[in-house]
Amino acid sequence: MPNFRTTLASASSSFQINHPHHLFLLGSCFTEHIGQKLSERKFNLLSNPFGIVYNPLSMAQCLERICEGNRPFTREDMFENAGLWHSWEHHGRFSKPDKNEAFEGINTAYLKASAHLKKADILLLTFGTSDVFVLRETGKVVANNHKMPAALFAPRRLSVSEIVERTVQAIKSVAHLKGVPHFKVILTVSPVRHLRNGLVENQRSKAVLLLACEEICAQLNYAHYFPAYELLLDDLRDYRFYAADMLHPSEVAVDYVWKFFSDTFFSEKTSKLNERIEKICAAARHRPFHPDTAQHRAFVQAQLKAIAALKLEMPGLDFATEEAAFYSPIETGISSS
Repeated sequence: MPNFRTTLASASSSFQINHPHHLFLLGSCFTEHIGQKLSERKFNLLSNPFGIVYNPLSMAQCLERICEGNRPFTREDMFENAGLWHSWEHHGRFSKPDKNEAFEGINTAYLKASAHLKKADILLLTFGTSDVFVLRETGKVVANNHKMPAALFAPRRLSVSEIVERTVQAIKSVAHLKGVPHFKVILTVSPVRHLRNGLVENQRSKAVLLLACEEICAQLNYAHYFPAYELLLDDLRDYRFYAADMLHPSEVAVDYVWKFFSDTFFSEKTSKLNERIEKICAAARHRPFHPDTAQHRAFVQAQLKAIAALKLEMPGLDFATEEAAFYSPIETGISSS
């Protein structure tokens, strides 16, 4: 029978990710997908402390600022438009009608990111586009244009050498905090297409990112390329694996890429631990029709015992959300022992 698709064969990386590791994720919205999957399985991570960042230069600037640890944002870094206060270095989810609230939110996230990055064993960077907006007034590349008038910006495309130079410099700054060879980097290119300038320009933009990733990995032997872009564009290669907007991956596609990620970076022991965690989390999301029955109380006791066993094996795992779900008011009187 003929094979109607080309598949990308998975291969284990030179290093593995496990639950004691501290992960720091930065980049496009595809980072959010992987971050959510990791978070659901109780990995210790921080994802996008400045919000979603699409271009490598802004990502490098973000990392360098966080590495310094003592360069919080000032009120002068903020501007107002259409009733909201914004930052050129942050995603719109940080924008607020109240300037003080926006300012405090940005710096709270900055301090948290600085503390987490100092512990980071693994850095995952997802490049989204090499097309950037340069603020004419300052000559600086912005992370988000916040839908401000086009006349304020000079659009341009980053070069391969520019991306490589700034990214390598930023990664080395982070590596210095932790120390090589303990520190590892995963680079990937987002399969989400940026069609503002058309299909041809999107492909050229992605080509720059792919070549930059190749060169970064060549310069840093602790960097590994993960083929998220190729998995969706060349392996799955069908619009049924896209969401309704025809740009973002569907849930099925995200699960497929996650499985590839798991096969690449997780040992058999970690994968089995993930399965146990997934079962408990699924059980916590379950809403019984008859919570006051002996059968359901036995079910809850079994889940609490499973949590206790996992916490004994891996003390760092946080099941506060799941325990709260099992210790709902209807379960009053159930022992945690």
